[in-house]
Amino acid sequence: MSDLKKIIIDGNELEVDGAMTLIQACEQAGVEVPRFCYHERLSIAGNCRMCLVEVVGGPPKPAASCAMQVRDLRPGPEGQPPVVKTNSPMVKKAREGVMEFLLINHPLDCPICDQGGECDLQDQAMAYGVDFSRFREAKRASEDLNLGPLVETHMTRCISCTRCVRFTTEVAGITQMGQTGRGEDAEITSYLGETLDSNMQGNIIDLCPVGALVSKPYAFTARPWELTKTETIDVMDALGSNIRVDTKGREVMRILPRNHDGVNEEWISDKTRFVWDGLRRQRLDTPYIRENGKLRKAGWGEALTAAAAAMKGKTVAGIVGDLAPVEAAFALKQLIEGQGGVVECRTDGAKLPAGNRSGYAGTASIEDLDDANGILLIGTNPAIESPVLNARIRKAWLRGATVGVVGEAPDLSYDYHHFGNDRAALAEHVKTAKSEPVGEDERGIVIVGQGALREADGAAVLGAAMEIATARQAKLLILHTAASRVGAMDVGAVNDRGMDAVSEAEVIYNLGADEVEIAEGAFVIYQGSHGDRGAHRADIILPGAAYTEESGLFVNTEGRPQLALRAGFAPGEAKENWAILRALSGELGSALPFDSLAQLRQKLVAEVPHLADIDEVPENEWVAVEPGSLGEASFVPAISDFYLTNPIARASALMAELSANAKARRAEKIAAE
Repeated sequence: MSDLKKIIIDGNELEVDGAMTLIQACEQAGVEVPRFCYHERLSIAGNCRMCLVEVVGGPPKPAASCAMQVRDLRPGPEGQPPVVKTNSPMVKKAREGVMEFLLINHPLDCPICDQGGECDLQDQAMAYGVDFSRFREAKRASEDLNLGPLVETHMTRCISCTRCVRFTTEVAGITQMGQTGRGEDAEITSYLGETLDSNMQGNIIDLCPVGALVSKPYAFTARPWELTKTETIDVMDALGSNIRVDTKGREVMRILPRNHDGVNEEWISDKTRFVWDGLRRQRLDTPYIRENGKLRKAGWGEALTAAAAAMKGKTVAGIVGDLAPVEAAFALKQLIEGQGGVVECRTDGAKLPAGNRSGYAGTASIEDLDDANGILLIGTNPAIESPVLNARIRKAWLRGATVGVVGEAPDLSYDYHHFGNDRAALAEHVKTAKSEPVGEDERGIVIVGQGALREADGAAVLGAAMEIATARQAKLLILHTAASRVGAMDVGAVNDRGMDAVSEAEVIYNLGADEVEIAEGAFVIYQGSHGDRGAHRADIILPGAAYTEESGLFVNTEGRPQLALRAGFAPGEAKENWAILRALSGELGSALPFDSLAQLRQKLVAEVPHLADIDEVPENEWVAVEPGSLGEASFVPAISDFYLTNPIARASALMAELSANAKARRAEKIAAE
């Protein structure tokens, strides 16, 4: 039964849920209430006092609207709805007073502050403050913290809103930040001067309403009004986080999160946020041809002619890398199969069932985690495979969900029951799931990682996971590590024999697959954006665009198609991936039936209709995979180093530093241990 209450805000009567706070009710009424400490995804602190409103008939003082619920308001003398005013003289005077206090110790260094132009304090001082201060004493100053290579601190600017403390504790699940001291000596600090140890720490930069926490790599490189902003999709993991790429000229200057409740809420991982320096380094910007063991630069005409000559009359195979958009995978499939060859996107050997969407994309959406009361992780470490998804599982755990793990016992930032790390533990769990009755209110989700599906018995592991899901009436989520994988599976870039069929080909067309070792003997044509492992093994290199340099579809781990938009242009001679494949098909004498991205998408949607439903998760029909015999092996996680999983990250100097720091942190043992 809903607890609806009538309330009058600034003369407008509306009905809202009684559990809402006044600040939320004001938002529903379209009334803006200033705030610094309140954030809808964090717990309520009620310590900045900027959101004061007047409650008519209440105490003769303003009330903090973030900490008072609608149901706590008293009705009028004759039972009229309670009245709240957000622009009365009392409120105006209170806000001016609060702003005056906030600015007492603030250094007022806006012209040299990296937050200038995007600062909540600056904006709200203009809107709600006064143009004078009665404060004449010396300002206090604080020492800056060293939080590591990502977050730069200027703690003298801090207004003690505690958003960073609440985020790191509640969402990221680390306990290094807190507030010490009282009164004038109160300051936000880190425990014993520790640096932050989390893959999500960059989010405190967005949360900070002043310039106390800013991005170290981006600091003083650009002002917000100089940047061109493009809304697009992240490819660093398979979650498909919604991001905004800010460019200045041809260079990407920074990457920020966009709010999407169904995918990443408003958080992104540090790799997503800081990988942009890898887009500038080790780029392939011109075609190359290998002659006498050495690569030499070539023109496009020469390189495409050489590639076509190498492919004609030979057995060919194509492999789809982890960062390829759906259009490029589709064009590669058309091109290679037109030459009588095979394609494969499961380059790591994962036993994903072709054509069975419930087996490679699952039946659960990421949002289902919010209501789940039981979550089982099989052969996955979401803390490094998808940190934002891990934060969502932590949120479910905080609400009372129980978490179980079959596989290695990682540090996940929440408590879980560890069932064991080998196939026997999984088999035992299948028996338990079948023998125990299902609770009436049980809402379970089984999450299977790629590490569980890569071994020879991967199909049996998937079958066992589906058995558990069926027995517990739970939903299944396949957690991928490659952004391109679900989309490539959707367009059918697979063959019956997997990578075995590829290894037998005389010519291998490598579309950005840098995590694969290609044996000697085959002639390799590599199309990609960075001079990584794939390019070192190549006989012909065709430079392609990176994910910020072309429009493309990406289907995330839950099967949601999302549209990535171009934020800049590829360097030098590099071209869009689908266009290179189209040009090569012309050289081969069997031109692909499209001349533009729009035509390509029409062909794509005609073959795979659900790709037209952008930002919608299709319902997948449950087709159980036959449970086979499980092997003896233990579960090995799919990713060993979070920061170096793809060629863009490996080209980034900052990711290399973070990786080295993480290794040193793991190796460090304190004497008492």
